[in-house]
Amino acid sequence: TITPKKPNSALRKVARVRLTSGFEITAYIPGIGHNSQEHSVVLVRGEGVKDLPGVRYHIVRGTLDAVGVKDRQQGRSKYGVKKPK
Repeated sequence: TITPKKPNSALRKVARVRLTSGFEITAYIPGIGHNSQEHSVVLVRGEGVKDLPGVRYHIVRGTLDAVGVKDRQQGRSKYGVKKPK
């Protein structure tokens, strides 16, 4: 977790990710709650987080080892949630 720059305040969830190209980056984990652990394989997309300096990537939820956000009803496609029955 890292804290955003002024005037915002929070504990934003981030992960250090080693890419197949060998780069090590910091990626933001969107949504409430996550299951990412040390050797999780994740898909990363570009696009930074405006109030987190040095964070230039997002982890894509609902792919590989990153599960979708639980109990999400709206904006589901951004958080990897299937349509509820």
